[in-house]
Amino acid sequence: MEWEIVIGLEVHVQLSTESKLFSGASTRFGAAPNTQACAVDLAMPGTLPVPNEQAFRYAIMFGLAMNAEISKRSVFERKNYFYPDLPKGYQTTQLEQPIVGAGEVEIHLEDGGSKKVRLHHAHLEEDAGKSLHEDFHGMSGIDLNRAGTPLIEIVSEPDMRSAAEAVAYLRKIHSIVTYLGISDGDMSQGSLRCDANVSVRLKGEEKLGTRTELKNINSFRFVERAIKVEAERQIDILEDGGSIEQETRLYDADKNETRSMRSKEVANDYRYFPCPDLLPVVLTEEYIEQLRKELPELPDTKAERFQSEFNLSAYDADQLTQDRDSAEYFETVCKSCGEPKLAANWITGELAALLNRKEISIAESPISATQLAGLITRIKDNTISSKIAKQVFEAICEGEGSADDIIEKRGLKQVSDTGAIEKMVDEVIAASDAQVDNYRRADESKRPKMMGYFVGQIMKASKGQANPQMINKILKEKLDALL
Repeated sequence: MEWEIVIGLEVHVQLSTESKLFSGASTRFGAAPNTQACAVDLAMPGTLPVPNEQAFRYAIMFGLAMNAEISKRSVFERKNYFYPDLPKGYQTTQLEQPIVGAGEVEIHLEDGGSKKVRLHHAHLEEDAGKSLHEDFHGMSGIDLNRAGTPLIEIVSEPDMRSAAEAVAYLRKIHSIVTYLGISDGDMSQGSLRCDANVSVRLKGEEKLGTRTELKNINSFRFVERAIKVEAERQIDILEDGGSIEQETRLYDADKNETRSMRSKEVANDYRYFPCPDLLPVVLTEEYIEQLRKELPELPDTKAERFQSEFNLSAYDADQLTQDRDSAEYFETVCKSCGEPKLAANWITGELAALLNRKEISIAESPISATQLAGLITRIKDNTISSKIAKQVFEAICEGEGSADDIIEKRGLKQVSDTGAIEKMVDEVIAASDAQVDNYRRADESKRPKMMGYFVGQIMKASKGQANPQMINKILKEKLDALL
């Protein structure tokens, strides 16, 4: 039987406001537990919420970036449930009239294709506190610093059909919120979290299967792994004649498995009702349009500009614009060296490999955009070869200075003197009678490949510093003269 996976994501994005959604308490990450929870966050008697306008601005900006409907009238409800890190006994959220309505986003897939994923809605809500289990020896600690932090919950339609598509969509959401500057998107700190609704059905069927919800997955890699393992679990059950129970499940990354947390709640379980302490929020068209004018250049638009302005391929442009820091780094390099293709190759090649090894972001790169531009400039003017450039790159990353400093200190300047290269070519040819004889006898189509031996010997003699283009030109002339 051929099965189809059906996936919808609920992405929770913490907004980068200075204060919380309904109180003036700080949202700064990393403070000592319970030092940033005020009377409103603690649900003390007599306290009343005061909405944070900046959170609304950020939510509207997100909706505009997603080509979504913006609700001119949105309403807050209370979602009632009892949990230790929810001191009010309810969460203030939006249900019937969320601030952002239907929209869509285009994702780019690994095979070079693209796909539209529909947005059902995005709503504003306050975050809960945090339960801590590690250091309490059989007990749990409660940190309410996060309680009341503004979130937008972004709910997609079930349009994704593979774990890879789900990750591409999540990366696109991450890219948009960070470009907008409405969130730092740091998954390790909980700034962006994901719930995945996963079901399977036989290919060709239209009816959706029973779904399970995978809660609070906090990395792109784990999202992909969790969806794959949950889909396999469901398929195994169905092929054995069983049925899927609608429930909430937890992904255990250490065991690479999902396990049941609780049966899946429905809206009625939460006894939603309009929040009596908050009036409906009414927006004017002028307010929305002003925010539209303030939107920055977004990833898709920037990628199109990179293709037209810098003559990059669609693939390179997409790679360089996935996050704002990479795009700005690339433009700084280009501005300094004027070599966009070389800059793209180095950023997506050597630099990306280095950052992956060190598990750091481009914002933490040990080589600045100006330093990389200086290195590319020396490749461009033939001061060093591409091979030597890799040595210089590593030295810059080790803090040895600029490309010029390292080239001078190590004596790495490329040999481009015609007379010096001719001498090395003559010496290698004179010491390679057998190879020269083979070259003479070979078919013309095979000779370019046979030149590799001679080039290798010349580069060895020059300690890698001879100009490769000049070597090839002079070598071919001299070998052909022997035919």
